Amino acid sequence: MKIVCIGGGPSGLYFALLMKRNHPEHDITVVERNKPYDTFGWGVVFSDATMDNMRQHDPKSAAEIQQAFNHWDDIELEIKGQRIRSGGHGFVGIGRKKLLNILQARCEAMGVKLVFETNAQSDAEYPDADLIIASDGINSQIRTQHQAVFKPDIVVRPNRFIWLGTNKLFDAFTFAFEKTEHGWFQSHIYKFDDSTTTFIVECPEHVWLAHGLDQADQDQSIAFCEKLFAKTLGGAALMTNARHLRGSAWLNFQRVKCEQWHTFNGNSHVVLMGDAVHTAHFAIGSGTKLAIEDAIVLSNLFDAQGHTPAAIAAVLAQYQAERNIDVLRLQNAAWNAMEWFEVCGLRYCDQLDGPQFMYSMLTRSQRISHENLRLRDAKWLGGFERWFAEKAGMQINPALPAPPPMFTPYTVRGTTLKNRVMVSPMAQYSAVDGVAGDYHLVHLGARAMGGAALVMAEMTCVSPEGRITPGCPGIYTAEQKAAWARIVNWVHANSDAKFALQIGHAGAKASTCIPWEGKGTDQPLESGNWPLMAASSYQYIDGVSQTARAMSRADMDVVLDEFVAATQAAADIGVDWLELHCAHGYLLSSFLSPLTNHRNDAYGGSLENRLRYPLEVFAAVRAAWPQDKPMSVRISAHDWVEGGITPADAVDIAKAFKAAGADMIDCSSGQVSKKEKPVYGRMFQTPFADRIRQEAGIATIAVGAISEADHVNSIIAAGRADLCAVARPHLANPAWTLTEAAKIGYTPQAWPKQYRAGKQQMEAIFQREKAQAAMAAQSPARATEA
Repeated sequence: MKIVCIGGGPSGLYFALLMKRNHPEHDITVVERNKPYDTFGWGVVFSDATMDNMRQHDPKSAAEIQQAFNHWDDIELEIKGQRIRSGGHGFVGIGRKKLLNILQARCEAMGVKLVFETNAQSDAEYPDADLIIASDGINSQIRTQHQAVFKPDIVVRPNRFIWLGTNKLFDAFTFAFEKTEHGWFQSHIYKFDDSTTTFIVECPEHVWLAHGLDQADQDQSIAFCEKLFAKTLGGAALMTNARHLRGSAWLNFQRVKCEQWHTFNGNSHVVLMGDAVHTAHFAIGSGTKLAIEDAIVLSNLFDAQGHTPAAIAAVLAQYQAERNIDVLRLQNAAWNAMEWFEVCGLRYCDQLDGPQFMYSMLTRSQRISHENLRLRDAKWLGGFERWFAEKAGMQINPALPAPPPMFTPYTVRGTTLKNRVMVSPMAQYSAVDGVAGDYHLVHLGARAMGGAALVMAEMTCVSPEGRITPGCPGIYTAEQKAAWARIVNWVHANSDAKFALQIGHAGAKASTCIPWEGKGTDQPLESGNWPLMAASSYQYIDGVSQTARAMSRADMDVVLDEFVAATQAAADIGVDWLELHCAHGYLLSSFLSPLTNHRNDAYGGSLENRLRYPLEVFAAVRAAWPQDKPMSVRISAHDWVEGGITPADAVDIAKAFKAAGADMIDCSSGQVSKKEKPVYGRMFQTPFADRIRQEAGIATIAVGAISEADHVNSIIAAGRADLCAVARPHLANPAWTLTEAAKIGYTPQAWPKQYRAGKQQMEAIFQREKAQAAMAAQSPARATEA
């Protein structure tokens, strides 16, 4: 085959040498616009795992790279006068110029033709090529030429950064944070050869503008950064090698993601590779990793399917299908890391103490979990756990390890929870005339004995008309109150869990079928319907649902009184915790969302107005609820519909409820409109809890796809939430908390006396499984990100 690689970056060069190495008969040319053995940029970073991959595919170039690279395990944080270090992270740093020079020399030795000082602007310049690799970088001309086919999604991010260097040598990947009168700056620092260190300085756009850096030239920008990071630099100077750029050389990162990766131009197959098809933010240090692994995967596919022109189309289709999955996974992690650095000045730098800030930074991509940190640096994590437990008010025996964060206590008003796990409210649709029966006693009682600190019953309705279905429980009659009292008393007598009641009104989503009856979930009853009301007149499902009437002021007064009566009943029977349901499109939620509130009176329009009635209800309920008992509010922090509630709105909603006396915000999302398009994934709603906690300054409950101890520990330890509400895993296993404690080896976890005989056996089973898995792996876990 005749192959032309347009762009002499890591992906183009590495693909060329692998293809020539495996099949010397290929005619391969790399076309590069720069001069021979010349390039721009400082150091690049990739993981130990990528280095292992390169050793397998071309040992000679890997050996040369290994001789030139700098390897380190430690990450060091400098913030607010503190210096914190954690090890076991496994990075490789090498000068970009050195890396390319090694690959260039290796290509020449293999017989690859290198053409320099040639700016190839179109794949049409090489009509006799069978395969054209468009590895021409983030501003790819080939991608632009065929953008109708490749369909690039390019997002310019808000932070500004400048890529500098220094001759001061650092022995750890260092992150330094400095605050100015206008906001926070951060630097990403790593040594890449015996005399030089990369020094990237980053800040939000508004901070950059406030300091006038948009008007500064490169020398002025360097002088500013030298002064700002004088302590970190210790008198060393900063340098630039971007004199070819005009102005200050401060850049915005561009996230590139293409829908299609390859095309046929009539003569040649063209495929994008490296930054031309995808980018990963420097916060995770994986742009070079992606480029190298692109080359490896594509060359391996030719090995498997044949090095002939006839195989190209099938190879490229499989290349995109196979590679796209790994790339998206890493891009998502890089996106999380990038966003963390974009908002850290607003959310974390001031709010979190040094150790917790370090933990949050280390786990920013959500690829590194609590137990993965233990594998990397057990000593550091053990010290952090001790710090966290003591901050939670525990006295830890110096001779014993501290508990994981999920097993630390949490106190709200006069209530102390034994750990950070709660059973999320989950509709069971099993009440009769609103009365919680034996089913509810067994369901909630079993979970109270299962180790969670707080068991919250499903939404309990304040009136018959407020029920979602005929099977939903209420607390508006004496019989219902007595039924709940029986359950509360049982939980208190047989467990050390606290019991919470969530009160609400279904609004426009009321009078529907029990999910396993009639036409199913959200469908109106076939008979026996009751009238609906909401903030405005609308149907939850257009053309299907009953139409709710818009509430009058008289309706609002009646419903407010019903919420107060429900609150007083809950207080009478000894409920420990009350939650007001203002989420998921139910009645109070219908006031909050502009999707469902179309009023033109004092209760519609602006968010301030839309908040008015939910806050009136909250104030009345808070006044009726004992002052020494906690009260939370569940909100939909994102409607997932254009024009609906956004996470930024959720911060303002949380601030309003905090000012009214709320203790916590239970951060759910969606279910307000059937037009929603949520983005699911593990812990997918936790970012809402994190943002609200830091920006609104109120404690939060994280919910949604939290399914293992590692998730809970990571969320609580990083300060992303104060409690975790676990739902579906508790349906599968009432003793989820006890099981997870055994799984991670936390043996001090107490079990109910009746079940203690099973504790040791379960712990032994998990310990044996862990030992077997370790033996099967036969090698330590490797780090995968910077």
